[in-house]
Amino acid sequence: MRLVFAGTPEAAVPSLRALAESRHEIALVVTRTDARVGRKRILTPSPVAATAEDLGLEVYKTDRLDEAATARIADIDAGLGVIVAYGGLVREPLLSSPTHGWINLHFSLLPRWRGAAPVQRAVMAGDAVTGASVFRLVPELDAGDVYRDIEIPVPAGADSGSLLTTLSDAGASLLVDVVDAIANGTAVTTPQSGEATYAPKLGDDDGLVSWTETDARVLSRIRGVTPEPGARTAVAGARLKILEAREAGEGAPMPAPGVFVFDAGRVYVGTAGAPIELVAVQPAGRTAMRAPDWWRGLRTETLTADA
Repeated sequence: MRLVFAGTPEAAVPSLRALAESRHEIALVVTRTDARVGRKRILTPSPVAATAEDLGLEVYKTDRLDEAATARIADIDAGLGVIVAYGGLVREPLLSSPTHGWINLHFSLLPRWRGAAPVQRAVMAGDAVTGASVFRLVPELDAGDVYRDIEIPVPAGADSGSLLTTLSDAGASLLVDVVDAIANGTAVTTPQSGEATYAPKLGDDDGLVSWTETDARVLSRIRGVTPEPGARTAVAGARLKILEAREAGEGAPMPAPGVFVFDAGRVYVGTAGAPIELVAVQPAGRTAMRAPDWWRGLRTETLTADA
């Protein structure tokens, strides 16, 4: 079956590769335009664009699925549209353009966490289980009938970056199975059931740690916003990015919420519950480092996070 594939970030690459290795033909890859990345702001193609070019696939770059994009996609006469984290909405008449419409690989167990940041929100909420769903695109946000889904336990200590890698790999196989079923005429869908929850895109403020929350909630927030937008606090008027943290072991000191202490070569911070241990941090204007190395450079016995 002829496919049009729309995707942009690294999380969409496993799906693109899996479909390229399947019996189906990817007639066109749609991705967002090149973006400036890194400190030097170098204009760089998206991971999907780079992968598609390596695979010898035709690439169409656009930041909006507008009339021009609709006309370009209609020209290829695709049997099915497949979208994985493209970063834009598919509206009519494009929604009905391929023969079998569009399907979407979404990184949650729908209807939980509809929206742009399902993995981050799941980790921030402390969900023990998440998954991936392949569903039929409809005008309402992430509300279409589900072809198939897969349930995956959230590993202890996983951040949203590592969890997304797991889900994108598992979801790629799921996606190929659904495309096969649609091509064979054997696909079956199930309406979403249960209460929908929503996962809006994260902003910088989502990474601000509140030390008056419990240790479980603090760790869930830190892991949920890692690697982007990143967890942060402020100490002595300076921003401190928290790259990695974990539960404190038995016998750890019990500082008050927001108080940093150094004990037996480890950095601890008090919360409303048990303390947590900082493993890796990045002070403002400096490179990432192990938390104990950061602390030794401070030459102090205790610190308190700014209010």
